Amino acid sequence: MKKNASQREFKKLKSQINQIEEIAHHSKGGALMEHESTVRKKILLLMGMKNEGFKEYKDLLERYEELLEYIAKKILENYNKKNNCDFDYYQVVRGNYNSLLNSGIMTVLTKQHIPKMVSEEFEENFPRNPKDEYREARGMRRKFVIHLGDTNTGKTYNAIQRLKECDKGVYLSPLRILALENYERLNNEGVLCDLQTGEEELITEGATHVSCTIEKLDLKRQYDVAVIDEIQMIDDSQRGAAWSRALLGVRAKEIHVCGASNSREILEEIINDCGDPYEIIEYKRRIPLEVQDKAFNYNEVEEGDAIVVFSKKRVLELAEEYSSKGIKASLIYGDLPPEVRRKQYEQFVNKETKILITTDAIGMGVNLPIRRIIFLSVKKFDGEEVRFLTSQEVKQIAGRAGRQGIYDVGYVASVGNNAEVIKDKLIREDKIITEAVIGPSDAILRIKTLPLIEKLALWSTRKEALPYYRKMDISDYIIVLDRLKKYRLRETIEWSLLKVPFDVTSDELMEQFLFYVDELFVAENDVISRPTILGGTLDELEIYYQKINMYYSFCKGFNLEFDVQWIYDERLKISEEINEILVRI
Repeated sequence: MKKNASQREFKKLKSQINQIEEIAHHSKGGALMEHESTVRKKILLLMGMKNEGFKEYKDLLERYEELLEYIAKKILENYNKKNNCDFDYYQVVRGNYNSLLNSGIMTVLTKQHIPKMVSEEFEENFPRNPKDEYREARGMRRKFVIHLGDTNTGKTYNAIQRLKECDKGVYLSPLRILALENYERLNNEGVLCDLQTGEEELITEGATHVSCTIEKLDLKRQYDVAVIDEIQMIDDSQRGAAWSRALLGVRAKEIHVCGASNSREILEEIINDCGDPYEIIEYKRRIPLEVQDKAFNYNEVEEGDAIVVFSKKRVLELAEEYSSKGIKASLIYGDLPPEVRRKQYEQFVNKETKILITTDAIGMGVNLPIRRIIFLSVKKFDGEEVRFLTSQEVKQIAGRAGRQGIYDVGYVASVGNNAEVIKDKLIREDKIITEAVIGPSDAILRIKTLPLIEKLALWSTRKEALPYYRKMDISDYIIVLDRLKKYRLRETIEWSLLKVPFDVTSDELMEQFLFYVDELFVAENDVISRPTILGGTLDELEIYYQKINMYYSFCKGFNLEFDVQWIYDERLKISEEINEILVRI
């Protein structure tokens, strides 16, 4: 199966090269940045197949590398024309090919050519120690309680119990669905709570608490207790900055931090540097995990099984296969709206479905009555390469097996000869998190000598004074800003637009994003158009749901008038339609 998957991926790469070449040779401006990003990712994917023995491997890799060179040269040529420069491609790239693959030509250029004046401005506006950006938090006496351990051990539960006891508190979640569940839990238990995520805001009269996604943390508010969940996300290249910001800047007297044990060292480094006292509570699983040596047989699926794959496409394929055998499944994957995810959870909990088919999205979230976790692969594509699952990922997913009072042993199975791999990952020490990711703050707007896109590129290459911090991946920012260049917007507006969350690799969502920019800043409308949908396929419904979220983000972020009830009703309607499609599979 592993070989067939690699063959399919290689065949797909072969079929895509002609199309990408054709499009890239007729593109200019912002589109070139997107094509460069696409080609870089495909080269990294090809490099991951180096030892697979494909006959045409070298020729295909060479074609992609030639295409990358062509696109990067065009980007550099455009930059030279715009800025009256004469940078030579080969001089810029020499000795920096890995940086080119990982970050793109503009990052390599700015890294090698930082003007002294700009460097001095950065020194003035960005403290050498990230903690010093959060002066209000530094002026407080904060105490940390750190809850560390395996999945499904009660870490977050205990932290939430403390949150319920305080007069004013905040729960910081990695996922909208978790923020929603704790919002409902607190209100149901008599603790009045608001909900704030990038997609909605639910205000409860007289609320003392807030449940929100971590990016929505208000650093201006003070709390008695804050709970930061899934702290191991602090080293995520794109979202980790939100956890670092919360850790350094949340203004709370008592801060409960929950997550995996491999985050202990980085937490101690940062909290000691801040001068805050802390205690650590370690958690162990009460329900044992048992790895089954016998390879999983597709025909021997049992009630309470959760089958784990690593793509939405494979989730849907498996669901159809089992449906043809008369076995109904609940489905979970990353693009699924939280309302649908909840419906799918409930069907599984209520035994309306026999099994769960899921991506690794199951690794972070609610605890379900899962008897056995089944890995159909021990590899995943992480956006850059196909790689083996880390020990932390295996533990996070496998740890969902077992539920006290329902399944007092959690079982873990796999296909082929992967049982030993799973066993090894479960007992292996996780790779220690040694760096916290940090993002650019509003201070970047105080630097006046360069456009925002170039300032961000320079910020990303500026070395941190402390070894346990690293910069976030700003490639999405660069792509968006490049598409915004033609509008000649004020920098503060560009900065606000970067905060609109969406998948920049989706052509449909990028088109919708630019349509709203046109309506708002070219046509200068007071309101923007509601999104529309033409078809009713699963993909079309999921994209439309994301367009509704974008509509909300624009209206909320730029203080536009909008019908919030329409948004909630439309989301619910689309979620029900998506769920009906999944139920019919």
